[in-house]
Amino acid sequence: MPDVVPGLTSIVVVAADSGPLLAKSVGTALASSVPVEVILVDNASSDGEVERVAAEHVADARLRLLRNGANLGFGPACNRGAATARGDVLVFLNPDCELLGDSIGGMREALHADDRIGLLGVAVCNADGTPARGNRRRDPTLRRALASLSGLARFESRWPSLQGVEMPPSPAGGSGVEFVEAVSGACMAMPRAVFESIGGFDEGYFLHVEDLDLCRRTRDAGWRVAMAGDLRIVHAQGSSSRSRPVFVSRHKHRGMWRYFRKFDSLAGNPLASAAVWFGIWSHFAVVVAVHPLRSALRARRS
Repeated sequence: MPDVVPGLTSIVVVAADSGPLLAKSVGTALASSVPVEVILVDNASSDGEVERVAAEHVADARLRLLRNGANLGFGPACNRGAATARGDVLVFLNPDCELLGDSIGGMREALHADDRIGLLGVAVCNADGTPARGNRRRDPTLRRALASLSGLARFESRWPSLQGVEMPPSPAGGSGVEFVEAVSGACMAMPRAVFESIGGFDEGYFLHVEDLDLCRRTRDAGWRVAMAGDLRIVHAQGSSSRSRPVFVSRHKHRGMWRYFRKFDSLAGNPLASAAVWFGIWSHFAVVVAVHPLRSALRARRS
């Protein structure tokens, strides 16, 4: 394991045929105003973008490239990147995200200001500047997931028992640091010591839900999960997965099942588990069935 360099932030970016936005993600990370290194972990990409980024920054020793012989999944690739990192703070950044302003410096300041914070998220925005979904989330218990899927969660302001996974907009307007149960996995910062103490990402997840798992285990270990509403990034959501929607959806639903089995109190009930398993994979079947129709509608609008 490499020696830790105090004051250095290690930004881990995982690429898996992530497309041309990868260059902007790496470029904005390297443009940070504080000392950084960027560890680009390639999950056997074939689109040529990793090579293009490496060639563009060939003279910058702060960019290091790790190549995996196969697509190991997001969490396992992050763990491998973190294992070679030298920074005392780790940032996991999606390959379709653009850092805005002094985001890395702001994350370090927020972590330094409150040593109770074990995992910090930021305000993730769509390309048009509107807040993206998933910035402020609750643990996805079965009850909350059902409220969200059924649409009943929109009435939670009137009936708190109907609260869903997604939290409503912050009454403070999204400024300052706020403690939450979970944040968006598009950009997460952790003190290296915290990440290592909880064992990093659970490699039983391949893609999706591993961020919720990481938030949950951080809190279970005694630290707080927080969101810095003043720090913003732009996320072109789904840009790296549109070419393989069924593959991505399958792993997302698989991750939901794993999370339920690990954390939900109802997982010990055989009937409840069977019902949840059936519900998850029935939902996957519906998603796969309607995808061609949605694609056709998008193509017609464009």
